Amino acid sequence: MFQLKAHGTDVKTEVISGFTTFLTMVYIIVVNPAILAAAGVPFNTVFMATIISAVIGTLWMALFANYPIAIAPGLGMNAYFVTVVTTQKLDYATAFTAVFVAGIIFLLLSLTPFREKLITAIPHTLKAGITAGIGLFIAFLGFRMTGIIVKSDSNLVGLGDLHSPEALLAIAGLLITLIFLALNVKGALFIGMISTGIIAFFTGELKFNGFVKVPSMPDLVITNPIHAFGDVVTYSLYGVVLSFLLITIFDTTGTMIGVAKKAGLMKGESLPNAKHALLADAVATSVGSMFGTTPTSAYIESSAGVATGGRTGLTTLTVAGLFLVSAFFAPLVGAVSGISAITAPALIIVGSMMIGAVKEIDWDTLDEAFPAFLVILAMPLTSSIAIGLAFGFISYPILKIFTGKWRELNWFIIVIAILFFILVAFLPH
Repeated sequence: MFQLKAHGTDVKTEVISGFTTFLTMVYIIVVNPAILAAAGVPFNTVFMATIISAVIGTLWMALFANYPIAIAPGLGMNAYFVTVVTTQKLDYATAFTAVFVAGIIFLLLSLTPFREKLITAIPHTLKAGITAGIGLFIAFLGFRMTGIIVKSDSNLVGLGDLHSPEALLAIAGLLITLIFLALNVKGALFIGMISTGIIAFFTGELKFNGFVKVPSMPDLVITNPIHAFGDVVTYSLYGVVLSFLLITIFDTTGTMIGVAKKAGLMKGESLPNAKHALLADAVATSVGSMFGTTPTSAYIESSAGVATGGRTGLTTLTVAGLFLVSAFFAPLVGAVSGISAITAPALIIVGSMMIGAVKEIDWDTLDEAFPAFLVILAMPLTSSIAIGLAFGFISYPILKIFTGKWRELNWFIIVIAILFFILVAFLPH
C-alpha cells in the first residue's frame, strides 16, 4: 500500500520517522487551546478539534497521497482568529463560519488546476513578505502573552516587568528551548515546553487535576453549513475569508513542495499525486472549523521525520495514530496550556524561523521590496494579517504601474488588490 521498497525504506524507519515528526509538532495541541482561549473558545472544544483536524488531514495525506507530510492547525491563523473576534466584536461561532467558508472554497480550488495557478500568480516577494509578517505577528503575540511586552501610553508598547513570575518563567523556557534547538535535539519545542512545565510545577505556578481522561467529543460549532455562508454575508467577513484562504494556500503549498524536495519525492518541478496532497489540508480545514479550530496547514516540522528516513504515508499514519492517543491526555494539556509562559516560547521561536523568509525579498528593487515591507510591518503593528495583506497587495500594482512595469501584473493581482481596497476603505476591520 505504501510502496516501501520502491521508496527505499522499511516499516521500522517509517514508524521512527512518524514519532520524530509527532514530537516536533505536538506542541500545537497545547498552544492552540492557549491562543484560542482569548477568543472565548472552550478548552475541550479546541483541544479535540485540533486533534480531529490533525488526524483527518494527516490520514488523508497518508492513505491517499502517500506522503510523509503531517497536517494540523497552523500557527498565525489562530492568532488572527482571535483578533477577528475581538476587533469585530463577534462570538467565536460566527468567526468560525469564515474559516468554514474559506475551507470550502479551498476544497473546491484544490479539485481544479486553479489552485496551482493562484500560487504562480502571486509575486514571490509578497509570498516571502507574508511568511515573514506572520512570523513577527506570532512572535509579538508570544511576548505579549507573557507580559514581557506590554501596552504603553507613550509608545504603544513597552517593556514589561521582567521580575514577574510569568516573565521569568517565559525567559527561562525560551532559553532552555533555544539550547535544545542549538543542540539539534529532536522535538526541541515540545521538550522545551515540558522542561518549562517542570519548572512551573516546582515553583507552584502549575497545578494538575489529573493526567488522563477518556476523551469526549465536542459539540459541533457549525451545525448548518448553509447558515455559515449567510453569516459571512451578514457580518461582512469577506476580507477574513480571503485572508484565511490566501495564507493557507501559500503556506501549505510552499511547505509541501519544500518537504517533498527534501524527501526526493519531486519529479522535476512537479509534485506527483499533488491533488490528493493539496486536498488533505482543505478537507481538514473544513471539518476542523465545524468542530472549533482554525485553518490547518502542512507542517514544516515534517522535515524532521524526512531527515530520519520517512518517505511514505506510513510515517504520517504513525503521526495520526499518536495524535489519537494524545486525546486521552486532556487534563495534562489543559493545565499546561493555561500557563502562557509555557506556550509562548514556541510562538516566539517559530516566529523567528518564519522571519528568515526576508532573505528571499529583492531589497534592491523598490517596487518589489516596499510592498513586502508593508506586509511585514503592518501585520504585527495592526494585529491583523488581513490588513498586512491589504497593504502589500494594494501597493504592489500601484508601484508597478507608476514604474512602467505594468506588464508584470496579472489579472489575479489586480482583482485581489481591488478586493483588499474595498476591505480597507469600506468594510469593518
